[in-house]
Amino acid sequence: MKKPNIFLISLIILIFAILGIIVSLVNFIVDFQWFSDLHYLDVFFKKFLTQFTMGVPIFILVFMVLYFYANKIIRDYVNFAQDIIVKKNVNIYSRVGIVISLLTALFITLYAATNWWNDLLFFINSVNFNETDPIFHKDISFYMFKLPLLYDIYNLLIVFIPVMIVVIIIAYGLIYLSDKTRFYEISDRDGNLFKAIYNKDILIKAFKEIVLLGFIFFVLMGIGYYLKTFKLLYSTKGIVFGATYTDIHVSLQFYRALAIVSFVAAILLLVGFYRKNIKYIVAAPAIIIILAAIMVLTETAVQNLIVSPNELDKEKKYINYNIEYTKKAFGLDRVTEKNYDMKKELTPKVLEENKATIDNIMINDYRPVKQAYNQLQAIRLYYKFNDIDIDRYTINGKYRQVFLAAREMDHESLSPQAKTWINLHLKYTHGYGVVMSLVNDVTPTGQPAMIIKNVPPSTNTDIKIDRPEIYFGELTNNYAIVNTKTGEFDYPSGDKNVQTNYKGTTGIPMTFINRILFSIYTGDARILLSTDITKDSKILIYRNIEQRVSKIAPFLLYDDDPYIVIDNGKLYWIIDAYTYSTNYPYSQPYGSMGINYIRNSVKVVIDAYNGDVKYYISDNNDPLVKVYSKIFPTLFRDIKEMPYGLKQHIRYPQFLFDIQAEVYKNYHMTDPQVFYNKEDAWDIAKEKFEDKIEYQESQYMIMKLPGETKEEYILMIPYTPATKANMVAWMAARMDGKNYGKLIVYKFPKNTIIYGPLQIENMIDQDPNISKELSLWNQQGSTVNRGNLLSIPIDDSMLYVEPLYIQSQNQNALPEVKRVIVAYKDQIVMEDTLKNALNKLFNLNAQQISQQTVPSNTANDTQKQLIEKAHETYQNAMEAVKNGNWTDFGKYMDELKQILNELNESVKK
Repeated sequence: MKKPNIFLISLIILIFAILGIIVSLVNFIVDFQWFSDLHYLDVFFKKFLTQFTMGVPIFILVFMVLYFYANKIIRDYVNFAQDIIVKKNVNIYSRVGIVISLLTALFITLYAATNWWNDLLFFINSVNFNETDPIFHKDISFYMFKLPLLYDIYNLLIVFIPVMIVVIIIAYGLIYLSDKTRFYEISDRDGNLFKAIYNKDILIKAFKEIVLLGFIFFVLMGIGYYLKTFKLLYSTKGIVFGATYTDIHVSLQFYRALAIVSFVAAILLLVGFYRKNIKYIVAAPAIIIILAAIMVLTETAVQNLIVSPNELDKEKKYINYNIEYTKKAFGLDRVTEKNYDMKKELTPKVLEENKATIDNIMINDYRPVKQAYNQLQAIRLYYKFNDIDIDRYTINGKYRQVFLAAREMDHESLSPQAKTWINLHLKYTHGYGVVMSLVNDVTPTGQPAMIIKNVPPSTNTDIKIDRPEIYFGELTNNYAIVNTKTGEFDYPSGDKNVQTNYKGTTGIPMTFINRILFSIYTGDARILLSTDITKDSKILIYRNIEQRVSKIAPFLLYDDDPYIVIDNGKLYWIIDAYTYSTNYPYSQPYGSMGINYIRNSVKVVIDAYNGDVKYYISDNNDPLVKVYSKIFPTLFRDIKEMPYGLKQHIRYPQFLFDIQAEVYKNYHMTDPQVFYNKEDAWDIAKEKFEDKIEYQESQYMIMKLPGETKEEYILMIPYTPATKANMVAWMAARMDGKNYGKLIVYKFPKNTIIYGPLQIENMIDQDPNISKELSLWNQQGSTVNRGNLLSIPIDDSMLYVEPLYIQSQNQNALPEVKRVIVAYKDQIVMEDTLKNALNKLFNLNAQQISQQTVPSNTANDTQKQLIEKAHETYQNAMEAVKNGNWTDFGKYMDELKQILNELNESVKK
């Protein structure tokens, strides 16, 4: 029974091995075609060529070392053996040694090639930072690009050599104890062995090999201690990250001593062996162990007895280093600090001078806007708005901030019956169009006023969309096969569906061979068997844009908030990409990844229709992106090559800004004593959102910075003292034109109390009129939710604006902007519109605020808008009846009823 079982097991293993090889080969061919289709074959092959180039010499070297020792052990066994059969089988043993050496060398090579290829490319293509560390005065590039590979090699060898020593001890021990290598045995009458004479030459041979490897091991230890001196710059033992007093005055000196002692120990080991003096051999590791123990005791004593009682005095220099290098690593050394004097009063004239800022005050919040888009503009169940993006456009000649969202195909929303293979992969292949609304405009019912909407997209602006199809997006997680006999669903039109065929250039042709390949690749034989697929068909894979860019350049860190852009009638996605490292000396790590260097050096643009991916370098001063450019010379383009229309929409990413704002809370303090005592520590301002106290999100806004002549697009966040709620400063990132990337921090006067967002929230709660109305609304079958409280700097003053959403408790009810609260200094008002709130607060004339600030809600204007809305809703209801869509008809009639009630109320007023 044993032979058949062995045969069956061997057959199963062979089958799985063959299947694994086939799957790997198929994956390789598919990826090869995909990279070729996107014209990034050199990027695809760079990793494999690097792994192969480094793998071959590593494999040969490791195999030669392993086989040398394997062959030596085998030869010694045969030579010492007293059995002639052992001597006859020397070739068999040799072949076994070759196989073991090959497999071990292959395993080590695969490990090294998989984990070292990126570090090797960094090492080879290193560029200087032109900045040195403060301790060893080496260029930062040594730590970022060279030290990682040196540690890779060291870490492997420091494990490999001891393992080899253990293997040799075991192997020669077995040879020594083997009955084949004994000189002779003495047995009693019953055949029991009571005395055996062993060949001591075996031990001498083993000892010689162990000493040689021990010599190498101690040399490696010396190299390791030398490398550890540089690792002190990442020390976490002191008051700040990086080498501190004890590290420099104790640890560094001991590491240097241990390095020298390790080299001496290696020599003593050889001397002891050749002189046959065990004292030398024992002394080698003993000295290292004793010195290492003294080092630990000395570190503890110095830290507790010298540093701790005089910590600030001893650590001042190293705190300075930490501050300086942390700011450099996070780009905070380029922050410009200015005073925000708060000397200017807000008057009607000042507001008129800052009309564009007022015109773009956000009275909508992206979260309820997302609900509104999905309920009012999803059109069909299979469409979904995954995210709301914030951007700016010049609309009809005016610079406006907008919400924008892509209408994507959501296969998860299809009914179970509709989730057929044809529908998922051949029919419902793409989303369609976008919705856009101004951040400061709402309809009479409190919903976002959409300026681009419907299917096909309609608008009364000068923004046009000629190619609304979205084949590549955030929800396109399935492969799609286009140009089939089935025809692709394009968009709904009444009771019919308009169909289309894909006209893009991207896609892998569905040849017969490729149909076989993709059947294996996807595990679905229908690709091969379907009669709808023709020779003109193409398959689109990796359509999720985040997966798509990560597949091409996995070494970059990608922003999790891609945003859709309209340019020249087409739709594009822009994703911010970051170069990052954990190896910047003296820089305080941030987050779970321990990042202590980051730059937004790359802007990635993906054509939503064609799927083309282009990487543009936005920070030519970043050494990391320079290295990547040397490694992948065809991957990156200069930002100057980006089309002008797209360039107008690049923005300073919120992800990077939030990291910088978080780090700057402490690292705005440049005096070591102030930093040590955290005397001037800041915190991100807090607010009340939906009745919860939470940190404010950084906000994009259009405003005129102090001293500037026109409004610009910025990203800002307010600061408060770490333990108080009043505002102490605010940070802004500029992003228009040549000012892109400039960071400014405006500090308030220390002798002036400026209300923070949470203090304004408390004022709202304490205002008797406002709190009474809020309580009343919350008791009438509705819920009142607060939007984001905006702190808006205007000409050395601060204005606060918060929208209030009222949402019915009825199912599917949408939150609607019903009130806007405006605060200035100690004054606070709540009105139905921002315009009315500003009028009440500053006694403005109607002409002094742009009509585009908010919807006009004077009595006559309100009635006019409600009548127009009622007419539009009635037309929509009749269209629904015509199409037999009774669900939409009911929805429009409910909306019409609500509009008529509001019209009736306005007439009564």
